[in-house]
Amino acid sequence: MTIGIRRRRNVKIVATLGPASDTKEMIRALFLAGADVFRLNMSHGSHPEIAERHKIIRELEVELNRPIGILADLQGPKLRCGEFANGSEMLEVGAAFRFDLDKTPGDATRVNLPHPEIFKALELGSTLLVNDGKIRLKVTAFGDDFADMAVEVGGEISNRKGVNVPDVVLPLAALSQKDLADLEFVCALGVEWLGLSFVQRPSDVEEARVLASGRARIIAKIEKPTAVDSFEEILAVADGIMVARGDLGVELPVHMLPPIQKHLVTACRRVGKPVIVATQMMESMISSPVPTRAEVSDVAQAIYEGADAVMLSAESAAGDFPIEAVTTMSNVAEEVEKDKMYRDGIIASHTPSSQGIANAITVAAREVAETTDVKAIVCFTQSGTTAVLAARERPSVPIIALTHKIHTARSLALVWGLHCVVVEEIDRFKQAVVGAAKAAKQFGFAGEEDMIVVTAGVPFNTPGSTNILRVAPVNEKLIYGTDLD
Repeated sequence: MTIGIRRRRNVKIVATLGPASDTKEMIRALFLAGADVFRLNMSHGSHPEIAERHKIIRELEVELNRPIGILADLQGPKLRCGEFANGSEMLEVGAAFRFDLDKTPGDATRVNLPHPEIFKALELGSTLLVNDGKIRLKVTAFGDDFADMAVEVGGEISNRKGVNVPDVVLPLAALSQKDLADLEFVCALGVEWLGLSFVQRPSDVEEARVLASGRARIIAKIEKPTAVDSFEEILAVADGIMVARGDLGVELPVHMLPPIQKHLVTACRRVGKPVIVATQMMESMISSPVPTRAEVSDVAQAIYEGADAVMLSAESAAGDFPIEAVTTMSNVAEEVEKDKMYRDGIIASHTPSSQGIANAITVAAREVAETTDVKAIVCFTQSGTTAVLAARERPSVPIIALTHKIHTARSLALVWGLHCVVVEEIDRFKQAVVGAAKAAKQFGFAGEEDMIVVTAGVPFNTPGSTNILRVAPVNEKLIYGTDLD
């Protein structure tokens, strides 16, 4: 068994698996290159294929003695137009065009849009976008079964192209029939996180939570303007957030994305919930072994903002250079985190913690770490709450999260700065200190002459009970020489 795998960075990397990365050898190589969490995209791949990738990850976890998180990303309701008699048509600026419920193949004047709920939600002047926003249409008239539009931005429209409706709240369930089947499948399989696509309102998240029944935590993907408008309410009920800049950049002007991203990351950090920045981070590496300078700067900016994780999509799922993409992203993260301005920015962006003993303990742990020579903060956690609170503080020393629950350890693999270790269940604080010292030594965080900060809760194995902080020696002889209970 491999012992001692340790990242030299705090930000985590999420790598999407796909045709270019679905063998055991490739998944292992991606993990060793720096992937902390693997994303299973439910839009692509059959259930047997998803199950095989899941099996490989779990086998790898045992081999490398490191908890690995899995994010199953649900497809969400996809809106697509029908088909054309000629396969495609060119729409000219100023021309009239119609969407309707007629299934007859379309032409240059109309095509089927098999989503009556859209027509019922439209207003005069509503915008519809086709083919990732390349075509822009403005509603001039509508009824229960049609929408007449003027072409504002023209281009080629072809069979089954995606349709976005950015400026209205659609009466659509966040979970399609496919999503319901996929959710039950991956929860039974055993994943830690569910990515919920096209969230519009807090109730979308709450519906998914009921269906998951505690088997997985919910990541709300922010990719619609309505989700940005309702973000604080969505954040309150979600376990984490993904800044899904792909569809968000289709439905909003692209120049709005940077401040929105910064706002969402800052809000997540304030409440201590993990946030992933995703989409096109190193898009050119699908076909190139090196990224563009702009892509490197994009990744770096997300790290400077304090994101918990950055994500690779097609770069690792279908690209020609998946390992190089993960390696490059990891190298960028390490370099950014060495920068004094990174640390200065993290300190400057601290916000006051909430009231409560657990919050006070984790704030104190950071302050002790930053004013003494301790080498690590070691926190015992059952549900993961204590570890997430420790990560919220963004301390300057590593955080080791110890738990006897493998599901908790896997979930925390997504969270900034956490090195997760599964340990045996304990019931005395002295055992906690000894276990913390062993973990700090085993994974190279501290040596025999060093000190660590240990946080835990008494009574043990009670979620949310963190109430003890101790600065302890790593040397076990010194520990056993104390009168710790």
